[in-house]
Amino acid sequence: MSIKYVKINYMRLSDIDDICQIEAEAYGKHHWSRNSFVSEEANNLAHYYVARSKDGELLGYLGTWMILDEAHVTTLAVNEKFKRNKVAQVLLENFIQDCYENQIKYITLEVRVSNKAAIGLYEKFGFHSLGKRYGYYQDNNEDALIMWTENIWYDKFKMLYNQLKEETKDIEVYFEK
Repeated sequence: MSIKYVKINYMRLSDIDDICQIEAEAYGKHHWSRNSFVSEEANNLAHYYVARSKDGELLGYLGTWMILDEAHVTTLAVNEKFKRNKVAQVLLENFIQDCYENQIKYITLEVRVSNKAAIGLYEKFGFHSLGKRYGYYQDNNEDALIMWTENIWYDKFKMLYNQLKEETKDIEVYFEK
């Protein structure tokens, strides 16, 4: 199934039940609770994005915190039916644009060392591993890679970002704040 249209907006309370379905599908029994997402919706540092299809089906979501000049990706998941359709890429592109608008310089995240697909996506966006958090994931004590971007205002990063946007130019993206 090829995606041609994505509507992105900030998470609303009405989105949380749909998000929880994808969260459970993506992360199994050790996923964020509904209450965690409700708390994040009220968190002034949190910026959560939801991506929906033209008919309103939830494609995926991305959770972040923005603190001073730094952003931290807290969670990212895509509906199983829409994986490998650049949904995560569109969400990250939109988030980076929001980072520019909020004067963010650096983006960081943790990712399971075994999640090769996610690591590949983040590396595609210029993230580099700068260490590990040992035993970070409580469900199986798996380590997490700590990944960072260089300063997103540097020309090298901007060029990479613009190249990635070229890859998704055939997807009509509508961002509604």
